[in-house]
Amino acid sequence: MTISQADRARAFRSLHERPGAFVIANVWDAGSARIMAGLGFEALATSSGASANTLGRLDGKVTLDEAVSQIRSIAGATDLPLSGDLEKGFGDSPEAAAKTIRLAAEAGLVGGSIEDATGDRAKPIFDFELAVDRVAAAVAAARSLPFPFTLTGRCENFLHGIADLDDTIRRLQAYEKAGADVLFAPLLPDLATVKAVCSAVSKPVNFMVGVPGKSFSKAQLEAVGVKRISLATSLYRAAMSGLIHAANEIRESGTFGYVEGLQDINRFMKR
Repeated sequence: MTISQADRARAFRSLHERPGAFVIANVWDAGSARIMAGLGFEALATSSGASANTLGRLDGKVTLDEAVSQIRSIAGATDLPLSGDLEKGFGDSPEAAAKTIRLAAEAGLVGGSIEDATGDRAKPIFDFELAVDRVAAAVAAARSLPFPFTLTGRCENFLHGIADLDDTIRRLQAYEKAGADVLFAPLLPDLATVKAVCSAVSKPVNFMVGVPGKSFSKAQLEAVGVKRISLATSLYRAAMSGLIHAANEIRESGTFGYVEGLQDINRFMKR
C-alpha cells in the first residue's frame, strides 16, 4: 500500500464534496481492480453479487470471513479508495453491523454500506427502529476509526418490490440523522423519484446503474442531484457475457472469431 489508508479515505471523502457526480467502479477481484484503476477510475467498490458469483454462489451467500478476505485482496491491488458492499453487515443486530465495519476497515476499506434488507423473503426489510439502530451502530464504529470512513446507509424497499417512496425517504432521512455520510436506495424507477430522494436529504446520494431501462446517464443523474454513481454487478455481468458469447461461438460453430477483439490485459497488471 504505497498510499496510506488515511490518505485514501480523505481522497474518497473529497470526491463526495466536489461539484458534480462521479462514477465508482464495482470490481470483484484484484485483477478487475487493476484494470479499472488503469482505465482511470478514481475510486472502486466491491459488489456483493459479483463477489459471490466468483465463488460460484448467489448474492448473500458469502461469509464475513470470505468477504474480508476478498476486500483485503482488492484493497491491496491498487492505490485507489475502496468502498465495500457489506450487505446487511453479516448479521441482524446493531453489534454485527458495527463488527463488520471494523473488520472491513482493518482489511483496507475506506467506506462501506449497511442495508436494511433482512434476507428473509417473508419479511424483507428490518423494522424501522432496528434499521436505524443498525446504521447508528455502524456509524459509531466508523467514527472510532483513525481515518474518515465514509458510511452509506441503504434503504432496500424498491429492490424488494416495496415501491413506497414515502417510507424510503423516511428511512433515508433517519439514516442521515443517525450519521450516515451517503444515502442510497437501489432500483429507483425513474428520474423524478431519484430527484425526490435527492431533494429530501442533505447528504450525498448514490445511484445504482445496472438495470435495463432504469440506468440513466451521468448527465441526467447529475441534473437531479445524484453525487455518486455505482455500477453494481454490471461490469462483472458484461465480462461474463463476453465469456459466454465466446464460448458459444466455439461450441456452436467451431470458429474463434472472438480472438480478433481481445484486449491486452497484462498491461494493467504491471505494478
